[in-house]
Amino acid sequence: MEILNTVRQAEKLIRPYVLKTPLEYSPWLKNEIGVDVWLKLEHVQTTGSFKLRGACNFLLNLKAEQRQRGVITASTGNHGAAVAYIAQKLKIDCEVFLPKTVNPSKVALMELYGAKLSYHGQDSVESEEEARRVASQSQKVFISPYNDPLVITGQATLGLELGEQLPHLDAVFVPVGGGGLVSGVASYLKSLKPEIEVVGCQPLNSPVMYESIKAGKIIEMPLIDTLSDGTAGGVEEESLTFDYCREFVDKWETVQEEEIADALLFLARRHYWMVEGAAGLALACLRKTYKHYVGKNVALILCGRKMGLDKFVSLNQ
Repeated sequence: MEILNTVRQAEKLIRPYVLKTPLEYSPWLKNEIGVDVWLKLEHVQTTGSFKLRGACNFLLNLKAEQRQRGVITASTGNHGAAVAYIAQKLKIDCEVFLPKTVNPSKVALMELYGAKLSYHGQDSVESEEEARRVASQSQKVFISPYNDPLVITGQATLGLELGEQLPHLDAVFVPVGGGGLVSGVASYLKSLKPEIEVVGCQPLNSPVMYESIKAGKIIEMPLIDTLSDGTAGGVEEESLTFDYCREFVDKWETVQEEEIADALLFLARRHYWMVEGAAGLALACLRKTYKHYVGKNVALILCGRKMGLDKFVSLNQ
């Protein structure tokens, strides 16, 4: 009950800034795999991803003197845009640290929202370490993309919406990077209805959380490029999300790059949604395991929409 009440309070707090995103039934997937599939259209969220929820909950909980000092965060794009958007609304100075490998299509929006951008390192772990160092030196507030209770609670409001929109939900497939989204959604839905199955979805090119769960500790892995750049990179040592994932995620699935690409093209051709690689993970993983879900109500979280047009067009070549 504590989790449910905390998330419900967060939902009321962030509602003026965050959309309640639609849930769309897929007759195409029913025809293809015989499963009743519902798409949670979080990619139509303001700023283009679920990250707005966590950023909003964190910033709205800051004290006045913390707001005056300003905030610093690290991001591969979506979290940075979310923090920049809410910071601009609340008139808070904001600086975002990004890896040098960040998808260019995710940068423009952060600039538009007035954030100062600083580039450091080759992945999200390196840029996050630098952001924490600078925040400590400048006495500004650091906002983790995933490893913070307020951020996780904000992401959990997506689970609250899903539970209201689909009361007979049997399973949900959730894209996983650092684990903030799945930690929030899974902890809420499992508290609401323990029999709901939560499936964590990762690309084989960057399955850090999945491999960490198997190893029983957070591990480091060599990075390989993936279409799912929003879930790529490592997990911070002693991250809260590791324990959430161990407790609340029932099973894990990983998929090849070709499977992610096929899922993205399916969503574009059949549902007319052009989404980013991380949003294709859930569908790709369901397609691998669909026989287990025939006759069940399954939700797929389409977590974000930021993929460059050139990159998207190349999927079909």
